[in-house]
Amino acid sequence: MMKFLGAFEAQAYALLRIVTGFLFLWHGTQKLFGFPAPTREGTPEWILYGAGPIELVGGVLVMIGLFTRPAAFVCSGTMAVAYWYAHGLQAWFPLNNGGELAALYCFVFLYIATRGGGAWSIDRDK
Repeated sequence: MMKFLGAFEAQAYALLRIVTGFLFLWHGTQKLFGFPAPTREGTPEWILYGAGPIELVGGVLVMIGLFTRPAAFVCSGTMAVAYWYAHGLQAWFPLNNGGELAALYCFVFLYIATRGGGAWSIDRDK
């Protein structure tokens, strides 16, 4: 019934990669520049200056599809650390510990790392 969507698989993946990178880079600008929203009071500096550049640069690289696999792999690892540091030890389920976004980013970036840039990327994997 929905077979016609298969014809758009490459474009849908490209949109997933682009939108994920675009959304992720704003977490970096928040940590580094306080834009578009200020960072929560009391955030440790090692998070601001450790995760911030990874989120900003990694998000841009994934979005444009340059060094996609290594950038996405580093972003995935960053989100795994973020999940366990900020959420995972508070409660078992992500719905209860507020870590849904970190977990989702972790696994979407892991998928992107395994699949590569794809269509509409600078380092397009054939």
